[in-house]
Formats: sequence, structure tokens, C-alpha cells
Amino acid sequence: MIQYRKSSERSVFAIYTNTAYMNLSDNELENYEIPLRVNCCGVYRLISLPSMSTYRASGRSDYQILYVASGKAVFTLESGEIKVPAGSMVLYTPHQTQKYIYYLEDKPEVYWVHFTGNEVKELLQRAGFIDISVLYTGISSRYQELFSNMIREIQLPRPCSEELSALYLKELFYLIQRQIAEGSQNKRSIHREMEKAVSYFHENFTRSIQIETYAEEHHMSTCWFIRSFKQYVGMPPGQYLTSIRISKAKELLESTGYSVSEIGSIVGYENPLYFSRIFKKQTGSSPTEYQKGLKG
Repeated sequence: MIQYRKSSERSVFAIYTNTAYMNLSDNELENYEIPLRVNCCGVYRLISLPSMSTYRASGRSDYQILYVASGKAVFTLESGEIKVPAGSMVLYTPHQTQKYIYYLEDKPEVYWVHFTGNEVKELLQRAGFIDISVLYTGISSRYQELFSNMIREIQLPRPCSEELSALYLKELFYLIQRQIAEGSQNKRSIHREMEKAVSYFHENFTRSIQIETYAEEHHMSTCWFIRSFKQYVGMPPGQYLTSIRISKAKELLESTGYSVSEIGSIVGYENPLYFSRIFKKQTGSSPTEYQKGLKG
């Protein structure tokens, strides 16, 4: 449904809305004798309206989740005003001040649902809403489909509509829970891969190691491996490998009588000139100068 708002005699702005409301009293909004119920839900998308704001100083008696399906929306929470990107869900608890605004320039499309029941706290906790108000859940057409199903069930009441709308909401929570769990698993998997790479570099730094070859042998794209390694270690894999070699070279220069060319070969540099150039770039002095400084 497209609604129009007139802001002056000559200006008419449009907004797309699709909403559904149960006919409930304020007391019914706080009904915790039922397991779970969708009280109202909907979607807003600005078409030409410059902005749209909501402000409830005392909040509502029930819970609310807003899903930013596309664009951005500005929310004022306990931490202050933040611009929430697409793929995020925002939670408001009962009687919490609600203040948020949509700007046309941010191209927001926001789905929302108000709900109550004695299962809510457990569902929220399992989904990841533990002491946080904003949760990144990813962009998924399935989320939008579930919101649309809830809207349709409440707009056109049929047998079991209340139960089905609650079931769609519960499925939404389970999908969020899966997304968070799989995201954590992916993160752990990435960390394991990076830990293996770090161990491999330390154990094989004397050999000729090609980053592209290592990534290919471990079934990773080179770009992904370099980016993930940098996020995990703080520097690209090539730079990290160089730091291992130079650190070992300094150790050998300090504690052995090997020549500079021998030490270069030991740490993986067959070309003495190249080894000297890399060493000076990393330490500010050549291997020979470093060795002399130790004796001085």
C-alpha cells in the first residue's frame, strides 16, 4: 500500500506501507500467560517522503524487533545515536524509550514486529540478544518472507492465524540463532586455518615459500588467504614470513660465527645481496653493520 503525506499546499510525499494489527488492549500486550503472540507487524519503505520518525518516550508494553532489509536507518539507543546498516536487527524491550528515523537518502526498507509471551526471553537469548540491542544477522530474503507471512496472517484472519503468525516469528528466531552459530563456526574455522599457516611458516621459513602456492595447496584463494591472515595476525603473510626470517637471522648474527652469506642461506635467502637488502630494509642496517655493532 502506498500512502501519501502532504507537507504543504504543493508538496505531497509517498511512503510504501504494509501493516497488520491485532485488536488488543494495553493489558493484553503484556500478557505473559501465553507462550508467544505477534501483536502487530509491518514494513515501511520511503518512496519520496524525505524522512519518517518514531518517538515513544515510554516505549510500548511489548517487545519490538526491527529488521533493516536494505539501506540504513538511524536509531537512538542507550549508547547514543547510531546508523544501522542493512542486515541488522534492532531490539526494543517493554517500556524502553523508542526513537528512530528513516531518511529517504539512505533508501531504507524496514520490517518490524511487536510481540509478547512467556517464551520471549529464552528465544531472544538463544538468538543472541544478550545485553545488546543491535544484532547483525545478515541479509536474507527468508527473513522478509517470514515478516510478510506474519503480516498476511494477521491481515486476513483464518483458523489458526494467531498460532501460525507466532510460528513464523519463532522460525525467525531460529534462523537468527543458526546464522549466529554458523558465523561463529566460520570464524573458528578461519582461525584454525590461520594458526596452521603461522605454524607452517615458523617450521618451514628456511624453504622457498610462495604465498600463492600455499593458498592453492590448502584450497584457498590467494586474496582471501592474504586478507584473512592480515586480519588474524596484523600483517600480510609475506611480511610475516620475512619477519620470522629476519628475527632468526639476527639471532644467528648474535650467537654464531657464520658468515653473512651462510646466515642468509640458512634463513631462506640464497642470494646474499638480496638478503642484505631485505635485512637493511627491516632493521635499518646491513647484516655486516649489525654484526659489527654487536662487537662494538
